[in-house]
Amino acid sequence: MKEQPVAGVLALTLLMAAGLGACQRSGQDASVAASGPAASAARPSTSVSVFAAQKRDVPVTVEAAGTVVALDAVEVRPQLSGTIAEVLVKDGDFVKRGQPLFRLDVRAQQAQVDRARAQLLKDQAALADLERQWKRAQELRAENFIAQSAADTVRANLDSQRAAVAASQAALRAAQVDASFGTISAPLAGRIGAVAVHRGSLVQPGGTALVGINQIDPIGVSFSVPESQLAALLRAPGGSAQDTGTEVAVSAPADGERGRGTGPGAAPLRGKVVFVDNAVDTPTGTIKVKAELANKTQALWPGQYVTVRMTTRTLAGAVVIPQAALVIRGNERSVYVVKADATVESRPVQARMPSGEFVVVDGLQEGERVVVEGKQNVRPGSSVRATPWQSAGGERRGGGKGAAGAAGPASGAASGVTGAAPGNGMPAS
Repeated sequence: MKEQPVAGVLALTLLMAAGLGACQRSGQDASVAASGPAASAARPSTSVSVFAAQKRDVPVTVEAAGTVVALDAVEVRPQLSGTIAEVLVKDGDFVKRGQPLFRLDVRAQQAQVDRARAQLLKDQAALADLERQWKRAQELRAENFIAQSAADTVRANLDSQRAAVAASQAALRAAQVDASFGTISAPLAGRIGAVAVHRGSLVQPGGTALVGINQIDPIGVSFSVPESQLAALLRAPGGSAQDTGTEVAVSAPADGERGRGTGPGAAPLRGKVVFVDNAVDTPTGTIKVKAELANKTQALWPGQYVTVRMTTRTLAGAVVIPQAALVIRGNERSVYVVKADATVESRPVQARMPSGEFVVVDGLQEGERVVVEGKQNVRPGSSVRATPWQSAGGERRGGGKGAAGAAGPASGAASGVTGAAPGNGMPAS
């Protein structure tokens, strides 16, 4: 009688354990089912902005800080002592070559001219008398009325007087030259600085310069480039020592910042290289270069700091993407490429050089869409919802092949390559 209740309790315990195991297995099956393809399909896609890789001709540009220099400059000084009679210019005037600047009191020099002219007249009169004596001596000698020695003496006196006349003529010209220094004219066209003298000032050779003149148009820009760029500079069209002429673009600071043009909205001025130094500066590892450019609007001023960009070559058909699309892990660079099924894959790329907000890369084909914004929220295999990337300038770019074509080369190709952008780990070209 006591064994029957014990058996019943044991049977009930076994039934409960079996039910609990079934429930656990059903829960595991349900969990596996929830993590399967159906659950992946139900997970929401990540919103990202994409850019379709483009092919462009990218100029390789060397950028350097330069200084505007006058191609020709002179300090005007007097060549004789005297007082200033007239000041014919004002501070900062633009002058033409040969334009009178100052007039000195040259009454003393004019008196010297008159004295020299009078001496010349006196010597010419003496010469005329000796010529008559020589003619008479020749007639008398022909009739043996005078000795040959007497005729020779007359001839010697005549030659001596001819020399005296030549000396008087030279003295007159010298006096006239001295008097001409009384009018001081501009030796070149340009802009004058501050006038250092006034009417009545006493000036003399070797003293303080009266005024300085700088040539403004055309004007020069002096800058230095790393010696690593020397070969590319010399290979560029017109870059050789015998045939300079590589084109440069010069931008002056505007609105307190460098490199935005020669004024609000102004395009950079363009010129040509006219000089490449014959040696590299060893302490700095740079070489000096000078360019010449037209400056008709006086946008550039001697002594001004400017940014110089010089295109040494062009990468034809280079594939470019925004620099923001790069995923940087140590020395490795990669991008997320959006596939046809709206999922992404990680693609390693090699960054060759920056080009403004873009970068030239190897490892992508034209038209492949890369994730620009939102890449931190995706992983390989993630499903994405793509929208066209909008650049810093507000232009929508790269939603697809059509958008990529519409974007054109304006944003990257014009800016050129100036070296590695901060943080992208790319070597400068």
